[in-house]
Amino acid sequence: MSLTARRNVTDEDASDELVPRGQPVPGTDMPHVFKEPAPIPAKLIRAHALAGLWLLLVAALFGLITAWKFHDPEFMGQQEWSTWGRTRANHVQGILLAWLVNGFMAFAYFAVPTLTNRPILSERLGWAIFWFWNVGVVIGGWVLVSIGLMQSVEWGEFPAVIDVFIIIGLLAFAVQLCTPYIRQRREAKSSLYVASWYLLLALTFTPVAFIIGQFLPPFVTPGATGAVLSGLWIHDAVGMFTTPLALLIAYYVIPAATGRPIFSHFMSLIGFWGLVYFYPLNGIHHYTFSPIPMHAQTSAIAASVAMGLTVVIVVVNLYASLRGSARMVVTYLPLRFVWMALFFYILVSLQGAYQAGMPVQEVIHFTDWVIAHSHMAMAGFATFMVFGGILHFWPMVSGRMPDPALARSSFWVSTLALSAMIIDLTIVGLQQASMWLSGNPWIDSVTASMPGWITRSVSGTALFIGFILFIAALHKAKPVEEIEVADKAVDVAAAKKAVQHG
Repeated sequence: MSLTARRNVTDEDASDELVPRGQPVPGTDMPHVFKEPAPIPAKLIRAHALAGLWLLLVAALFGLITAWKFHDPEFMGQQEWSTWGRTRANHVQGILLAWLVNGFMAFAYFAVPTLTNRPILSERLGWAIFWFWNVGVVIGGWVLVSIGLMQSVEWGEFPAVIDVFIIIGLLAFAVQLCTPYIRQRREAKSSLYVASWYLLLALTFTPVAFIIGQFLPPFVTPGATGAVLSGLWIHDAVGMFTTPLALLIAYYVIPAATGRPIFSHFMSLIGFWGLVYFYPLNGIHHYTFSPIPMHAQTSAIAASVAMGLTVVIVVVNLYASLRGSARMVVTYLPLRFVWMALFFYILVSLQGAYQAGMPVQEVIHFTDWVIAHSHMAMAGFATFMVFGGILHFWPMVSGRMPDPALARSSFWVSTLALSAMIIDLTIVGLQQASMWLSGNPWIDSVTASMPGWITRSVSGTALFIGFILFIAALHKAKPVEEIEVADKAVDVAAAKKAVQHG
């Protein structure tokens, strides 16, 4: 199953050693292409994608309420559930657990059968996980936080009982999606394509990091040691869960769309192992100038710089994989979202390496610069990547083509709104830092930040509209057979071809 016809490779299974010299190796340089691919759970994929998108609106609404309170503190201040601390926690947890987990799982359910030529372990188990996660973890967590039951752990504000549900859910996802790989290795000699490396990394590493970061600090290792372990989860939620699954989409969509192999397998290896080695060490850079031993702080800063260089290699490799197909970035909407996600990825990673240094931390820590940085990662890199992944697989799991005009509008509205928010908050952060360092009264920095905070609410509202346009593009999708192939519309032609071969 492929979105576009491949020019060089038509392998049936694991016959890498039979590929002529100089030809791209299936499973190494690009995903396998099977003549009779394993079935994909289309209904389950659509359910995860749509649930994630609608829950994204709820999580974003929590964020808008939180942002509005900065310049209008009395706004929705009469009900306990809508106080700043609770809406902020529900926003952060919602983006990660409600939106991104559903989006990533939708793409993983699509990708794993096509990467392994094996079905997932059980579609019935998949539906059980779907309801367990969205009702037990997401809705349950939001309700408990809204009534005041939460914990003071960054990226872990849902109460401990929800943490147990999350661990069960993560392990169930791992069993469901790792089993096809185990069966593949038992039944056939076949290499793992780079997208699979990142998927397996996220599925196996995340439950361990979550347990360490959520349970050891409050119950076993309080104090500075607990902060170190908490920092592990704070950064690994982004670096060892969100990042690998976003790169799974990039490494899958680009060769599937262009029909060309990844530029360099060697660079793929460096990028993957660089992430594995350097990223877990980054978390402590959140605690510079703290009682944590200085050698641990400097090690985290060095690892952050190394991680920034690693990301440069990854993004160069992926952009170079578009050689000869650059026009598709304009004409093929999924690739446009993926391209923009990679742009935000390299930008936020280089910024992260720069701001990890102590001289910069001394200035920007606790300012809105950090809020801009986090939105560039989760909204720019991760969300745009999932949008690209959904647009890529939607014709193949539904037989319907998303409305191209609405999808294009979503891209431009979201890009402009997010860019405005990032620039605005970065300027506000520098302004706050300047006033704090100059010794002005703290309240003066609050007054000076008001115009920027209003701009943040306006740009956030525009970003919210961009999300609505994306959902509308899916709900106004038309059967592919009813769409005329017009004006070299690569996206329409590719979708038709995909459905014909799917």
